[in-house]
Amino acid sequence: MNPLFDTIAAYPLVPIYYNDNIADCIDKIDSCYKGGVRVFEFVNRGPLALANFEALQVYRDANWPELKFGIGTIKTKEHAQDFAALKPDFMVSPVVDKKVAKVARKNNIPWIPGAMTPTEVAWASSLGAELVKLFPGDTLSPDFVKAIKPVFPEVRFMVTGGVIPEEKNIKTWFAAGVTAVGLGSKLFQDADADEIQTRICNTFKWLSL
Repeated sequence: MNPLFDTIAAYPLVPIYYNDNIADCIDKIDSCYKGGVRVFEFVNRGPLALANFEALQVYRDANWPELKFGIGTIKTKEHAQDFAALKPDFMVSPVVDKKVAKVARKNNIPWIPGAMTPTEVAWASSLGAELVKLFPGDTLSPDFVKAIKPVFPEVRFMVTGGVIPEEKNIKTWFAAGVTAVGLGSKLFQDADADEIQTRICNTFKWLSL
């Protein structure tokens, strides 16, 4: 088991974010780190993703060196190669892709593929995935996690898509057996820096009860 996954288990709220504006990205990372986040996923969803990711790595190294900073929404071999050159702490895909897995493995980058069916989970595991992203969570439901976990005891799961930073929702997912949750728009929408920190702090508090 790669040590990264132990860090994710210890800090199981993973923010997921993208913006073209680098200053906005820095503000979001600052808010998340101050709230207790130690794993952050920046996503490849805009024209400045590569440049911004590199700039944010420099900022992370100078200010929050403990933060594990990875790249998400990697769907092709070409994108995997582009970002692998920047040595992200981890790489996340919304799908299971053999070519992406190969690039990650070649560069010793932990790879977290997305899956929606038992067949996809099995395929991801056969390609070396130790943590699988269940996506979209609001379609799959906590009951799906409960059903699938006994079938794949060697795999950890992180759910993203539709996770809400509210006590009942968060506790339900972890009671079902996920190792971590990814929070995107539900974490950041209609929230200033203080509110983002509050949402994160509350989530960690609910997990410790």
